[in-house]
Amino acid sequence: MPRRVAVVRWFAGICLVASVSMQAWGETPLTVRVGDGPQRRMEVRAGDRVVLQSPAEGLWSVATAWKEGWPDAWRHQNIEKVEQTGDWTVVSAKLTLPQGVLELRDAYRPDGNLVCGVRRFTWHGKEALPRCTLSVRWIVPGAVNAKPLLPGILYYGNPSGARTGAGAVAVHTGKPGEESIFEEHRYPIPFASLEWKGKAAWRGAALHTVPSLAVGGNHADQWWSLGVLARGDAAELTLLSGPCAANGKHSVVKALQGKFLEYHDAWVCLKPGTMVEKAFFLETYPVVRQGAGFQTPLRTAMKLYHPYGIDGLPSYHRIIRDKYRFACSRFRVRQKDPGFEMFPDFVEGTHYVMGWCGQAAALGGALPALNQRLGDVNAVKMAARSLDLLASSPFNKDGFLLKYTAETGKWSNQDPVSQGQAMENFARAILIARKHGGADTKGWEQFLKTACKIHADRILRDDWRPVSTAEAFFVSPLCKAYGLFGNSEFRNAAIKAADYYAKRHLDMSEPYWGGTLDARCEDKEGAMAGFHAFLAVYEMTKAPRYLEWAEHAMDVALTYTVVWDIDLPPGRLRDHGFKSRGWTVVSAQNQHLDVYSVLYTPEIWRMGDYLHRKDLKRLAAVMYRSCGQLIDPFGSQGEQIQQTNFGQSGDLSDVFRMRGGYSEHWTVFWITAHFLNAAGQFEEMGVDLDRLEEAMAAAGSK
Repeated sequence: MPRRVAVVRWFAGICLVASVSMQAWGETPLTVRVGDGPQRRMEVRAGDRVVLQSPAEGLWSVATAWKEGWPDAWRHQNIEKVEQTGDWTVVSAKLTLPQGVLELRDAYRPDGNLVCGVRRFTWHGKEALPRCTLSVRWIVPGAVNAKPLLPGILYYGNPSGARTGAGAVAVHTGKPGEESIFEEHRYPIPFASLEWKGKAAWRGAALHTVPSLAVGGNHADQWWSLGVLARGDAAELTLLSGPCAANGKHSVVKALQGKFLEYHDAWVCLKPGTMVEKAFFLETYPVVRQGAGFQTPLRTAMKLYHPYGIDGLPSYHRIIRDKYRFACSRFRVRQKDPGFEMFPDFVEGTHYVMGWCGQAAALGGALPALNQRLGDVNAVKMAARSLDLLASSPFNKDGFLLKYTAETGKWSNQDPVSQGQAMENFARAILIARKHGGADTKGWEQFLKTACKIHADRILRDDWRPVSTAEAFFVSPLCKAYGLFGNSEFRNAAIKAADYYAKRHLDMSEPYWGGTLDARCEDKEGAMAGFHAFLAVYEMTKAPRYLEWAEHAMDVALTYTVVWDIDLPPGRLRDHGFKSRGWTVVSAQNQHLDVYSVLYTPEIWRMGDYLHRKDLKRLAAVMYRSCGQLIDPFGSQGEQIQQTNFGQSGDLSDVFRMRGGYSEHWTVFWITAHFLNAAGQFEEMGVDLDRLEEAMAAAGSK
C-alpha cells in the first residue's frame, strides 16, 4: 500500500485505535488547548493535568544554519492564531527570516489517550532557505530520569550493552543534556517512548511518527530522525529533519558492528514554494508496574500500522519446499558420521554444530513432523542419522560439546545458548518419535537425560548466578524432559530459573540480553529466551503469573519486529521489491535484519490462543511468510538485510551507501533450519499458514 494511502487509513481509523487503548488502561481522555500566558504553549492535558507541552521557547523551532556539525541559529515561534474546525484544533503563525517568510501550521485531534498531529511548513521566499533543520518537539513534564525504549535500538538505556559493548551500542542514562536521536528507517516500530516514576505512580509517554524522507534533504537518502532528550526537570520527545546524535556525539549513527560513524551535514534546503508536512501521534498513559511502560505504545503501534497483510508474501508451502531442498544440499552423506553442515562449501572442512548458527540438531524433530507434507522417504532417515551422531557428543562438568569436525572426529566448543537450543531440539525429536514412531530414540533419550541432569544440578545450586539471559534457553527443554522422564529435579530447576529471570528482568532495570554469541548487549534472542522459558513453565504448571511474564518477554521480542515496509534506495533489496514487515532487528549492536524470528512464530501463535488475541496469530503468519522472501533458485538465502545505515559486509567506508545492501553469501545453516523447525511445530499444531483464516477458525472452535 502506498504510504499516502496508508496514512489516510491511519487517520481514518484513529478513533478506534485510541478508544481501545484508553479503555484498556482507564486513562482520562486527552484534550488539547492553548495555554494561558504570553508564551501560549500548546498543551496536551489529561483532566486538569498537563501531560505534554510545547517547549517554553515556542511551539515551532527551526534551525537556520549549521555549525560545528550540528544545527545552529535556532529560531522559535509562538502561536499567533487559533481555529477550531470540527474536532481539529488548528494553530498557526509566521516566522519572518531575512530570506522570506516561513508559514507554520499545526492541526491536532485528540481521541482517547492519543493525539493526532500534522505539522506543516510552507516556505515563501524569493530564494531558497539553505542549511535549515525542521523539528517537532514535545516536553514531558516531570519525566526526570526517564527510561527510554526506542524499538530495536535502545532498551531502558541499554545498561548491559553499556557494560560490555565498549561503545558498540547506544547508551542513554538520563543525565541532563543527553540526546539519543536516530534515523526513522532504523526503527522497526517507529515510536520513541519514556517510562518514569511519577509522584504517585509510574507513567509513560510516546511519540509515534509516520516515517518519511526529508524534503530538500542534503543527502539523497536523508530521512527524518526520531528520539529523546534528557532535560533537568523533564524529558523531550523530538523529531528532526535529518540530524542524529548518540553517546554524547552529534551527527553520528550506529553504522558498524563495533562503532558509530559520522553522519554529517544532514540539513535541508527549502526551495521557494516548498511545503513540508510531518504527521505524528502523541500518547500518554499510566504504567501498571515498572518495566511495563513500553507495552502500551507497542499495542498502539500495532493498531496504527496493522502489519497483518499476507498479500504478496511467499507461500508457506513453497518456503518449506525450498528450505528442505537446501537442507538436503547441506546434508553430508558420510558412512560413519553423516550430518547437516553449518557452513557453505567454501569453508574448509565439514562441521556439524549444534545450536545457534549451526542448528545441526534442529531437523531431528522437524523433518519427521513434516514427513507427510514433504513426501520424501529420506527425510526421516536424515533426521535420525544426524541425531544419532550428535548424541555421541562428550560431556564435562559444564555440559556437552557442540561442534563436530568430521575430518578429525573431534568435538569442541561450548556455550549455554547453543546447549539449551540443542537440548530443545532433542526433546522435540523424542516427543515426535514417540507420537509417530519410526525411530530408535534410546540414544537420544540418554543424551537428553544426561544434559538435563548436569544443567538442572547447576541451576539448583545456591551459587548459580548466570551472566545474562542466555541460560533461560535451558528452561523449555527441562520442562519437556520432566514430561518425558518424570524427573522432579528437571521441573524444579525450570521453575527456579524462570522465577529468577522474572525477578531480574520484568522491571527492565536489566532488560533481556546476551542471547546472541557475537554481541553482548540487549537483543531479541535474549528476550526470546525469556519468552520461551516463561511460556514453557506456564504450559507445564498453568500458573497465570508465568503467562503474564511470557507476554512481557514476548512483547520485548516483538519490539524488534518491523511493522512497516521500509522504503529502500536502489539496490538488491529494492530490485526484489523487498517487504520488511515481519523481519526483525538482531540486537542493539547488530542493527541489520534477519530471519531469526521465524523460530518463535509457533509460540506467538500459541500466545494468541492463551490471550485470545487473533492479531498475534496474524502477526506470526506474516513474520514466517515475509521472511521467506529473497530465497534464490537453489533454496538459499543470505543473513544480513541492510534496511538502515548499518553494515557488516561489503564496502563499509561510506555510511551513505550501506542502506539497501544484502549479504547473500554467508549462508550458515540456521537460516534454513529455523524455517523447518518452526514449520514442524506448526504441523504438529495443525496450523497451515497458507490457510490462515481456516486455521484461526479451527482454533477458535476448539
